[in-house]
Amino acid sequence: MANDETLRDGDPYSRVDYRRMVRWPERIEREWPFLRRALGPRGRLLDLGCGTGEHSRFLAAQGFEVVGIDASPTMIAKATDTPVPANLRFIEGDISEVATLVDGPFDGAICLGNTLPHLQDRRALANLAAGLRSLLREGAALVLQVLNYEKIFATGQRFLPLNFRPGTEPGEEVVFLRLMTPGEDGSLVFTPSTLRLRPGADPPLEVVSSRSVPLRGWRRKELEEALEAAGFEHLDLFGTVGDTPYLPLDSPDLVIVAR
Repeated sequence: MANDETLRDGDPYSRVDYRRMVRWPERIEREWPFLRRALGPRGRLLDLGCGTGEHSRFLAAQGFEVVGIDASPTMIAKATDTPVPANLRFIEGDISEVATLVDGPFDGAICLGNTLPHLQDRRALANLAAGLRSLLREGAALVLQVLNYEKIFATGQRFLPLNFRPGTEPGEEVVFLRLMTPGEDGSLVFTPSTLRLRPGADPPLEVVSSRSVPLRGWRRKELEEALEAAGFEHLDLFGTVGDTPYLPLDSPDLVIVAR
């Protein structure tokens, strides 16, 4: 495990309290009916970019055998900060090398949130797709979610919705701000920041943490080409993790269920 100094300097998510940023129970309750239909009955699942492990732990509680993988040592440390059940395992590693990290076969895989844009070149994306195809049983589903970068690049969108959480002091709020700076070449600089809001204080708003993370804004055609080249033959598109159609200039997300 990396030491604290390495986490601060080398891990872009060491300064972000990802667990507090998301309302996890509400999110998982909203997503579960869709995931249940896509993933089918219990079996072995991969959670790619597992973060702090909320999806992995939930799926393990449903009876799946789950392996969560994340490149961030901070995320893996938080995912394992409470006892891990016997049917759940967490691995620190690069998801583009998934075929070297685990042994198949698996009955499904998920890659949710904004994980995939951390792979910044086509070779890494192709390695991930090929590795998954080799690990998944015939007919098993890969559920892949990214932000809808068609919309982001077309409209010049610069930020995601603000999240507010109670602070540790009376009257204090924690504000999670997520800025985006799109590039013309499909690159993107993501700047997750944590602010402290204390009305009446001087100053009333302070930056607690902030960091810039280089990403690649993968679009629909690029993802479809990589998946099809790897041998995935059937792709269904959705506008979020739910039964909503994908609209290129309107949907908040692009979700692909690939088999």
